[in-house]
Amino acid sequence: MGIDIIWLMPINPIGIKNRKGSMGSYYSIKDYKAVNPEFGTLEDFKSLVTKAHSLGMYVIIDWVANHSAWDNDWVTNKPEWYTKDSLGNMISPFDWTDVADLNYDEQGLWDEMISSLKYWITEADIDGFRCDVAELVPIEFWNKARTELDKVKPVFMLAEADKPELHINAFDMTYGWELHFLLNSIVKGEKKLTDLDAYFQKDTSRYVHSAYRMQFTSNHDENSWKGSEYERMGDFVKTCAVFTATIPGMPLVYNGQESELKKRLLFFEKDTINWKNYELADFYVKLFNLKHSNKALWNNGFGGDFNRISTNCDSLIYAFSRTKNESKVFVVLNFSENNQIVKFSDISKFEGLKDIFSSEILKSDELKIEKCGFRIYSN
Repeated sequence: MGIDIIWLMPINPIGIKNRKGSMGSYYSIKDYKAVNPEFGTLEDFKSLVTKAHSLGMYVIIDWVANHSAWDNDWVTNKPEWYTKDSLGNMISPFDWTDVADLNYDEQGLWDEMISSLKYWITEADIDGFRCDVAELVPIEFWNKARTELDKVKPVFMLAEADKPELHINAFDMTYGWELHFLLNSIVKGEKKLTDLDAYFQKDTSRYVHSAYRMQFTSNHDENSWKGSEYERMGDFVKTCAVFTATIPGMPLVYNGQESELKKRLLFFEKDTINWKNYELADFYVKLFNLKHSNKALWNNGFGGDFNRISTNCDSLIYAFSRTKNESKVFVVLNFSENNQIVKFSDISKFEGLKDIFSSEILKSDELKIEKCGFRIYSN
């Protein structure tokens, strides 16, 4: 489908003590330097990474630095590495009772955690990490870890957080959480399209120009706890996917989305995906082929300017352009449940562009677009 990076959620053994459900949470790490035997062996994992590399892809793994399982050896051997209450008892973060909170006041924890991160690069040749609840861990740790990891191999670091300062030294990409929640609200009629303009203005001013923002319509947390994108976005699923794939940033496809996954995957139980016939695979292929081939859609620091294009119905239609030298993309999204006749004041510089789905040529300042519909014109 044009996927460049495979992000594997935690591959480590899951703790048994205090586990939730029959399978436990994959974010309850019993051993940071081992593979969960339910998934296979270290050799199996190495084989997967080697195969991905041969196909021109990269592999990053989920890293849980904020907490460990209650039966991780550190609990017994290094109790000082854990946060304690006033009575000296180890505690859980929030209501995550199946894990124990790690204490980053301890330098020994820093050294061992960085050693564990390095292990997966040296042993399995992975290409980076997606770091769970990254903002709960001191940024000074992440800065040091990034420096040490890059000495072994240049890595790609994704933070499950949306703080601009994480980009200064440690991370390449952060989550576009705020935009995701805004999209959910817009399709429900709770927010307006003008709120997108305000968001982009704020985001541009806060983040360094080269920062990657991860854009998405679903992920494992959203799917399990708030519902699939079909629950949250209804008929606007593809419209929102087009949006996330063409605005500045890097789009995410969560497993099952290419097969129209419409169920919530259980978090603490085995729950399989019915892959069917990959109904949306071709849809994503077209989106990501465009993302790869048209330089206007490359990342902020290297890609095209993002400009809102005014229409006769801006409260219902979100139109924008991305340009980079001679590369052009013109996107029109109908965020209403009715067909619309859209009129533009002047789109002469985009005339002659071709829609990537229908091959329709843009040749008029007036466009009919179906309910919940979209157009992506490109040269």
